[in-house]
Amino acid sequence: MKRQITFGIAILGLITQQACFVARDYTRPEMFDEMGFRADTANMDTLTMAAIAWRDFFNDPILQSYIEEGLQNNLDIRTALAQIAAAEAWLRQGKAGSLPTLNANATASHFEFSENGQSRGAGSVNVFELGAGLSWEADIWGKIRSTRRAYQARYLQSQAAHQAVKTRLIAGIATLYYDLLAIDEQMDITRATIENRKRSLATAIALKNAGLGTEADVKQTEAQLYTAQAILIDLQKQARLYESALSILLGSSPRPLARSTFDEQIVDTVLLTGVPLQLLANRPDILAAEYNLINAFELTNVARSNFYPSLTLSAAGGLESLELQNLFSLNSLFASVVGGLTQPILNGRRIRTQYEVAQAEQEQARLYYLKTFLTATAEVSDALYSFDATTRKIEVRQKEYKAYNDAVQYSEALVNNGLTNYLQVLIARERSLASSLTLAENKATRLKYLVQLYEALGGGWK
Repeated sequence: MKRQITFGIAILGLITQQACFVARDYTRPEMFDEMGFRADTANMDTLTMAAIAWRDFFNDPILQSYIEEGLQNNLDIRTALAQIAAAEAWLRQGKAGSLPTLNANATASHFEFSENGQSRGAGSVNVFELGAGLSWEADIWGKIRSTRRAYQARYLQSQAAHQAVKTRLIAGIATLYYDLLAIDEQMDITRATIENRKRSLATAIALKNAGLGTEADVKQTEAQLYTAQAILIDLQKQARLYESALSILLGSSPRPLARSTFDEQIVDTVLLTGVPLQLLANRPDILAAEYNLINAFELTNVARSNFYPSLTLSAAGGLESLELQNLFSLNSLFASVVGGLTQPILNGRRIRTQYEVAQAEQEQARLYYLKTFLTATAEVSDALYSFDATTRKIEVRQKEYKAYNDAVQYSEALVNNGLTNYLQVLIARERSLASSLTLAENKATRLKYLVQLYEALGGGWK
């Protein structure tokens, strides 16, 4: 008897050791070798913008209130939370996979036997049964463990996806908010231009009446006034559209939205992007892509384990009697214990197909992970360069605007003294207005590129 027990333990030990070769452990793909991405950034500070909470990054109180509202009401956020709840349910099931199953049953049966059958003459019989069954599958190939890990990866993927939605939402709210600030400044510029051109029209009429100007000068000035008024209408329409788009992100119907001004936007964040590999720790979409890969990897383990035999232990027991009054007698007790080893042999190639499909899906997840990582590095590089280029462009635009504004003043002075024609004034005014509107747009673009950089580095979800 001792030899049999020892032999059984040895066989079980060998089977368990074999499980290590069936259920493999996940390792990050070699394509993400750290040295391959640090060559040009090894001396950079490892601090990253992504470590800054969005409340500290965006210091405008109105913008902060919109972000809070969006995080509470946005439909994409609520959908992501529902996905987390579903993944959490699967995770709880995965954790319970190594536990035995227990079923209880109570039956009452009545049989009427045929006079011509094997039990002829038996008449009828009643059978009453009250019992329970216990079943447990040994995880000798790591199938249950891999399933649990797959569910865990799916849950973590849903959390990372939720974080990615938060990052995109915050960036979207901030971007539209800055667009509205740009529109507001452009409308202020246009309104001031309209008032100036009304005065210029009055001046042109006075010059014509004094014999120093012509009717053509009056009409051209009048046309410039109408042009500015048309620009204001377009800007008002654009502001309305931006408010509608922002309201949708906030989870509400379109409504007028309060905002501050460009002058109140103080961005004092030091642009330290950190080494590219840090993106793996900060970018929620990269985390989600890797958890998706882990999930596919573990499901491949599960598919591989189906090639090997499964060991199940089951036990049943309870009470059985032909008469109800004797059901709870000691003589009604019954019990059974069964151990079984099942090895698939011919199954219509289903197991092989499942394994091949799992391998293909794992490769798809690996390639998607790589694409997500490479896209992230490109987004950081592009956003950082665009922010720097826009900063330098604003400096040039400010000089351009000053030059055009000076040209307007000089041209008006020359016209008033009869030293030049009115066409020079008209040209200078148009260019000055266009330059001022472009400068306001560039200021908004600079802020939006900063938001893009913050998003590209994985900021916003903390």
